[in-house]
Amino acid sequence: MPRPPFIAISMLSACVLAYEVLLTRLFSIVLWHHFAYMIISAAMLGYGASGTALTLLKEKTAQYPGALYVMAATALAFLMPVAFLLTQQVSFNPLELLWDKTQLAKLLAIYLLMMLPFFCGGMGICLVMTHFGKQASRIYACDILGAGVGSLGVIGVLFLLPPQQVLSALAALAFLAAAIAVAELKMRPKWLVELFIGLAVLAAMALPDIQVHPSAYKDLSQALNIAGARVIEERSSPLGQITVVENTRVPLRHAPGMSLNAKSEPPPQLGVFVDGDGPSALTRIDGKLEPLAYLDQLTSALPYHVLVRPKVLALGAGAGSEVLQALYHGSTAVDAVELDHNIIDMVNQRYSGYAGNLYGQPGVHVYAAEARGFVNTSDARYDLIQLALLDSFGTASAGLYGLSENYLYTVEALQAYLNRLTPGGILAVTRWLTLPPRDALKLFATAVTALERDGIPNPAARLVMVRGWKTVTLLVKNSDFTAQEIVAIREFCRMRSFDLAYYPGMHADEANRYNILSQPYFFESAVALLGPQRQDFIDQYKFYIEPATDDRPHFFRFFKWNAAAEIFALREQGGMPLLDWSYPLLVATLGQAVAASVLLILAPLALSRCRRTLPTAPVALYFLAIGFAFMFMEIAFIQKFVLFLAHPLYAVAVVLCAFLLFAATGSWLAGRWQAAHKVMLAVIAMGVLALLYLATLPNLFHALAHLPDAAKILISVGLIAPLAICMGVPFPTGMMRLANTAEEAIPWAWAINGFASVVGAVLATLLAIHLGFAVVILLAIMIYAVACAAGYFG
Repeated sequence: MPRPPFIAISMLSACVLAYEVLLTRLFSIVLWHHFAYMIISAAMLGYGASGTALTLLKEKTAQYPGALYVMAATALAFLMPVAFLLTQQVSFNPLELLWDKTQLAKLLAIYLLMMLPFFCGGMGICLVMTHFGKQASRIYACDILGAGVGSLGVIGVLFLLPPQQVLSALAALAFLAAAIAVAELKMRPKWLVELFIGLAVLAAMALPDIQVHPSAYKDLSQALNIAGARVIEERSSPLGQITVVENTRVPLRHAPGMSLNAKSEPPPQLGVFVDGDGPSALTRIDGKLEPLAYLDQLTSALPYHVLVRPKVLALGAGAGSEVLQALYHGSTAVDAVELDHNIIDMVNQRYSGYAGNLYGQPGVHVYAAEARGFVNTSDARYDLIQLALLDSFGTASAGLYGLSENYLYTVEALQAYLNRLTPGGILAVTRWLTLPPRDALKLFATAVTALERDGIPNPAARLVMVRGWKTVTLLVKNSDFTAQEIVAIREFCRMRSFDLAYYPGMHADEANRYNILSQPYFFESAVALLGPQRQDFIDQYKFYIEPATDDRPHFFRFFKWNAAAEIFALREQGGMPLLDWSYPLLVATLGQAVAASVLLILAPLALSRCRRTLPTAPVALYFLAIGFAFMFMEIAFIQKFVLFLAHPLYAVAVVLCAFLLFAATGSWLAGRWQAAHKVMLAVIAMGVLALLYLATLPNLFHALAHLPDAAKILISVGLIAPLAICMGVPFPTGMMRLANTAEEAIPWAWAINGFASVVGAVLATLLAIHLGFAVVILLAIMIYAVACAAGYFG
């Protein structure tokens, strides 16, 4: 008998995990990046369903393992691009989820299409593991090693190639895995090797023309529907796909919330979209400041009427609107922080002449860094810190970011910004105005909490909020506002017909004068949030406006169950836009994950002769518990590392890589560790490590935030390694015990664990939104303890 195809298994596994990470990037462009939890769940469903299928077809597949493996790898190569192309043909619009009954079916179709390539990949790996069972530990090690390399390696490739070309490369890699399997298994005819190598070359050459189409409901798609709009440049990296749009027929005029009293319009502009969201504006500058007068007609200009020639830090500088605003108002120095190198290079090089060499102006310094990391590590002090309006009004008002973790607007973030201010300095944050008020009130509550945590006895004296017809700007001062500054703020609003929402000592009759609402909601809410009954107000408010924290960083989550029925009842009167769609989408995904995993993993076994070999209750509980616990821990730590690694894609790739690689090490050690109670010992060690990390990671991340990305990736892998090694022990230990005592129950153990993994990926996200990631980690520890207490494995 030939040896197992170790190299082919490693390549196939690398291909599957790279595809999982790549889907996160692709769905950021097509839909939105927070579909990561659904991708992980779909991957687990594919693996689980493949195990069930092989169990039911065991006798038929045992005769042709090599041929079936090659077929699975070939199917994977075809299905990766085909399934993605088909998902783009499904006209899914999450904004219609709650009133269009077909959207649930479309969501399920996308979920099942995403699952298909993982089914094929899982089928190939399971075939080899089943046929070469005596070498299962070595096969498993190759499988996990390949998975780890693939999940991390795809990030590096994305710096070199756009996502659609990476998809082509993965299809070619799957064909190569088939070719190498033919060689390793010594299959005939030998020309199959040449055939699959040829298919790999063909895939690499022919498939790069795959088109990635953003949803018709994304900002870029809407902009391109305007007559005369055209794309003049595209750039791609793991951080985002940048699209520059020009329209000479209907010129872009991007000035969010500009006063209706303004007498000048913006100069010509280009629209800059990131993953189809935006735009931010790249403004044409001819060296004169006069055409930039429109920047003084925005609510975000308020701090420049309180401070004189401030030193400014612009966070999320993008194409440079905040830098232009600072220069127009005579700032002495401007530090601009932007995460994506491509945007900086574009402003500095490709469009340097168009933008008037903006980032090369005297006093302007640009830093490619994540905003929180820069603030945490910089020693500089600023008179003004401006937090840019980073998202579009459409996505913000529709609740598209409700599942998105955002560490720019947490209590800890605001504390960090305030600590970088000079005495009397100001933090200015501008948000879109939504009605009834949501974003602005949550931001105000977060600022109050940040000031209180810093020991400020009277936060009310340090806060000012104004609103226009489309935007709200909040000022948080590093000292009390003076009477002279209040006069300047009132005059600023009067000249531009902006409404005062709150300032120290404000009277109710000063609110709601220009952009009139039925009640002075903003003023009344601000007063309530500063009063002794703040928590009662937050609890009774129709939307969730509890301050966001680094443990619960879902700033854009406003959904409340107790208000959902009332809002849903108003759907025929136009009330549905008030209901953030993202939370119902998560609940719907959880429901379909449960249904799909029951139908594709558990039900086929229950209807087959395997129903006669049902495992005992302790065995079922054990594999159910470790499946949930592993996914809870993995999902929670992915989010914990988002802040440190500065981007969700980095966190998904690095944490998946580390967990897989070192869980495989734990699995390998479990086969050689002869301790009587190794599962219990591993769970105890895991619990100690997890509690230690919960206590120390925030301070550790703060101290190491200044390091380059490569160093932070290595540190992340090193931190996860001991935890993942412990987590790799329970599953193989249970399987080895079953192999010796109840081998016929192994398919059920695999299926039950697969069911828990599919559901756990979504359930962990849901629990984190409500309880925080720290609680999810604590739950994972307790569930592992339940597995030990099941009494089957000590």
